Amino acid sequence: MNKIDRIDVVLAGHAPDRPPVSLWYHFGLQHASGIGFARASLDFFEHYDFDFLKVMNDYFYPAPEGVDTVRGPEDLRRFHPFDPSNTAWREQLRALETIQAVLDGRAYFVDTVFDPWQSLRRGLAGEQMESLMRDYPEALTSALEVVTANLIAYCRESFRRGAAGIFLSIAAGAEILSREDFLAFVKPHAARLLEAIAGEGAMNIAHIHGDDLFFDEVLDLPVPILNWWDRGPQGPDLAAVRARTSACLMGGIDQTLVARRSRQFLRKHVGEGLAAGGDRRFMLANGCTIASWVYPDALKAIVETVKAAADRPR
Repeated sequence: MNKIDRIDVVLAGHAPDRPPVSLWYHFGLQHASGIGFARASLDFFEHYDFDFLKVMNDYFYPAPEGVDTVRGPEDLRRFHPFDPSNTAWREQLRALETIQAVLDGRAYFVDTVFDPWQSLRRGLAGEQMESLMRDYPEALTSALEVVTANLIAYCRESFRRGAAGIFLSIAAGAEILSREDFLAFVKPHAARLLEAIAGEGAMNIAHIHGDDLFFDEVLDLPVPILNWWDRGPQGPDLAAVRARTSACLMGGIDQTLVARRSRQFLRKHVGEGLAAGGDRRFMLANGCTIASWVYPDALKAIVETVKAAADRPR
């Protein structure tokens, strides 16, 4: 079974020869060109022989001209619609074109996007986000609506360049923001984005980001694949979520352990993840990003253990 067939079978709800596997970490190339980033991504994919490629996206949301921090309504009103290809995101789009040219017909790739709230918070609002939510909720909501529209436009450009889906990181942990703020400022805009692209990406993924998750609030998101830190201390684990959704689940690997454990430990860890995920509607992956300084043979051990599962009796 080839890489594309394996994914298609899983998304259709059937049993593949083995679960698809992929892993990821940030390359730290946000200063580099899209071509350079694409080469690093493809080298990573080929070296470890993953079933699909999660393309990282470290090119930050383009700041409105003259804005270096967002303090209040005046700054929030400076967010306007734009053409993503005429912003710093052109480098990510160039990377996607390069990746598609190499992987076309061989493997799927998904593009990483941060939800509107995170897009505004990362690098722009930063430390001001708490006061913006508290003191200027209407102005913040209006700005988030603009950011959402721009992200939807970006996602469509990504699909035009061959992406099989969008990996949407959604801030949903109590250690990040309150449940009330999540429901007011994060979920509505993330849901709108996912609804807008629902028919364009078979591999759209909601990455539920955080430790103490508002999981009850994300199960109705319009997305075919869910990813989260299922093996973290607060879960929930794969079995608990499997009982509550028909979505494909992606997880089974505790990313905090990969760079700090032996290959023997990781083989056992993978076996546990495969057993928990089952033989249908499951892809093995990390729950969040792995440390970039990870020992290469650790990642190889994970992939080789998954591949060996294809040879086991069913």
